[in-house]
Amino acid sequence: MDSAQQDLLRLHLTAGLGRVALFKLYNYFGNYSAALQSSPQQWREAGLTDNLYRKIPAQNHPQFQKKLHELEAHNIKLISFQDSNYPPLLREIHDPPALLYLRGTLPTNDCFAIVGSRRATAPGLLLTKELSTALAKHNICIVSGLARGVDSAAHRGALAAKGATIAVLGCGIDCIYPPENNLLFDEIHQKNAIISEYPPGTPPLAGHFPGRNRIISGLSKGVLIVEAAEKSGSLITGDFALEQGRELFAIPGPVQSNNSKGTNRLLKEGAQLVTEVTDILEALWPGRPTTKQLNNHNNFTDKLDGQTQKVFQLINHEPCHSDEIARECGLTPMELSAILLDLELRGGIKTLPGNNYIRS
Repeated sequence: MDSAQQDLLRLHLTAGLGRVALFKLYNYFGNYSAALQSSPQQWREAGLTDNLYRKIPAQNHPQFQKKLHELEAHNIKLISFQDSNYPPLLREIHDPPALLYLRGTLPTNDCFAIVGSRRATAPGLLLTKELSTALAKHNICIVSGLARGVDSAAHRGALAAKGATIAVLGCGIDCIYPPENNLLFDEIHQKNAIISEYPPGTPPLAGHFPGRNRIISGLSKGVLIVEAAEKSGSLITGDFALEQGRELFAIPGPVQSNNSKGTNRLLKEGAQLVTEVTDILEALWPGRPTTKQLNNHNNFTDKLDGQTQKVFQLINHEPCHSDEIARECGLTPMELSAILLDLELRGGIKTLPGNNYIRS
């Protein structure tokens, strides 16, 4: 962790110094290191108090050094609002986190959130996993909260497809909650991302989860609620989604079921109904192939040899010129012509005017 990140960590570990104060410091001083090197008087000018200034942990304080070593040992990174790799959609909400703690690597795919009941039914969990897997196969990152029930099923569905997923915590990034998800936690951060806005050591208190929920929806183009009781915390994520201008989706359920009361109400109020993955894809990613087309594509691709497969992968549902394909593949016009003809005869591509090609 470089010195600038250590300075940011010292500020964030200061008791009483939260998101709003961090933004004030950055806006006034231009960077966090300058804020640390300033005086109490300058903090007052920035709109903060002397008392807060005096609470900043010293660089050599044993407790700060212990926390720093813990973060470095687990390869936990800090991403501030001003960093280039801060999630772009999250940056747009009106109350974005000033700082994110990250374990793993943030995917760059489009994101979609799936949340729901911690006490979900077996059919609800199965449908969650199926939808999550299908979306992940379409290169869509699944965002959820690592909670019991629907959240866990959503993460597992993405992982089953070897796809991307982000778990957003309502506690410190060094705290696994619920504890039975420790294996899922490890599996996610090895290839994907665990994030939190709370300082390390923060327990999973009930008051932290609404803040966590705004991040889940803020990261995503849309939010699906699978099962939710009338006063479910998942409905808070739905409220944030609407407030942030995200598309809200819900799965209908039996009118007698308590787990369906919240989702059925959302549908009455205008949430988009979901019974299959196509309902989500057509609303948010209308140009993407259906799951059936995707499976057909995979089956077709598996039958191609190396160079032919490479050419086919370059041709999608938008016209692609033969010159561009040749450049990408390093083929001569004669070699490419033979491969394109073969793909067309197999029914994989179509020829368009002007030496353009498109997926069939």
